[in-house]
Amino acid sequence: MLQDINLALQPGEIVTVIGPNGAGKTTLLRLLLGLSKPTTGKVWRRPGLGLGYMPQRLQIDPSMPMSVARFLQLGQPQVDVREALSRVGADRLADTGLAELSGGEMQRVLLARAASRKPQLLVLDEPTQGVDLGGQGEVYRLIAALRDELGCGVLLVSHDLHLVMAATDKVLCINQHICCEGLPEQVSRDPAYLELFGDKVVPYTHQHNHEHDFGGDILHPHSHDQDEHKQ
Repeated sequence: MLQDINLALQPGEIVTVIGPNGAGKTTLLRLLLGLSKPTTGKVWRRPGLGLGYMPQRLQIDPSMPMSVARFLQLGQPQVDVREALSRVGADRLADTGLAELSGGEMQRVLLARAASRKPQLLVLDEPTQGVDLGGQGEVYRLIAALRDELGCGVLLVSHDLHLVMAATDKVLCINQHICCEGLPEQVSRDPAYLELFGDKVVPYTHQHNHEHDFGGDILHPHSHDQDEHKQ
């Protein structure tokens, strides 16, 4: 059960949720996306807020002959496929079958779809799932580039502590409740963080000098008690 969660997301800001297995990270995303309802508290969204969601994984039937281009247009036929793929450096994949994609290519395609409607908020669940170590840093660079291009807020869940500290503006460490939050360098020294993860993960220095001129919360949840659906 999640308790006493209070989080405001701002345009142009990357917020990363970390925590051990069973901490409630997936439940929190479901609440923010409107897939679950809080038993107490509320989730406020800016009217007309455009959301882009990237799931942790996508199960593909290898017998299903669907191309990347067709996948991007599912439910949104007006999407410019070439533009969407170019945004994540995957132009050449338009005619490739989904079942033929590598782990890294699939994550780029999922990211392209999440960003294709140019949302005000990107919600990304484990965006480097299935990506080898060499490609994980590139995924986070793509996320930052999308934030800069679209001026959107980004909320992501990640286990990549060694990389995520360099790729985020704010860290939210939860374990059914908020254990600690703040800038990466602050969280990495917090006793609650050290108790959960130890001191083996040394965060990269991250420069927090982004200029955000958009103003106002895009999403502001208050959840004081919520059943844990899955993690």
